[in-house]
Amino acid sequence: MLDFVLYMVFSILETSAMFYLAFKVFKIDVFLVEMIFAATLMAFVSFVLRNDYKLILTDVFFQYLLTFCFIWLLFRIHIFYAVSMTGLTYLAYMFIQSSCYLLMKLIGLYQVGLPYTSIAVYLLQFISATGAITIGTYIGKKKKGFDFVPDKQNVKVKIELREIKILILSAPSLVFVILLVFLTEKYSQYFFLMPMIYAVLLYSYLYLSYKKDQTHNEFIS
Repeated sequence: MLDFVLYMVFSILETSAMFYLAFKVFKIDVFLVEMIFAATLMAFVSFVLRNDYKLILTDVFFQYLLTFCFIWLLFRIHIFYAVSMTGLTYLAYMFIQSSCYLLMKLIGLYQVGLPYTSIAVYLLQFISATGAITIGTYIGKKKKGFDFVPDKQNVKVKIELREIKILILSAPSLVFVILLVFLTEKYSQYFFLMPMIYAVLLYSYLYLSYKKDQTHNEFIS
């Protein structure tokens, strides 16, 4: 029971932090109740898949799919931008978490072996979520986010080359999340490559988003 409670608490915190960061980056209103509801459902699905069925990679896929579905259907973001937001959310959060993981390994806070591993995982989730919330809050206060994502679905999206590039950058984010899990479990000596890959993709995504935000012709009402 304690394992279930701890898993749910830290998973809800982590998923809520991801949503919060995404909404702040794109200047979308944060609906706390809906966000916690989505995070709770995702955490429960994750617990069942990981603990009852031992399907870690399946869980990764379903978490990604649920994130997209909630952004699209619950928070009412246009399906095209929901795809892009999901990709950015995972790229940004995985960059934060992989960097925190490497830092914890470097200073000895993340060691292999039970029961310390469980504590280390929860600590990693807490630090990563805190970092994402802090960054999101800073972006919100400084009004550094992007304006081009409409917070409604009944808009016509004008697909141009820049939109296609953003979508292409978003597409492999799920693959890199799965790769992160694989490297963590099997080839931890190569894990240092992950923050570098995330940083390059994230920079490219943010650069294209910034350029798009300057055009002021993103969608037609």
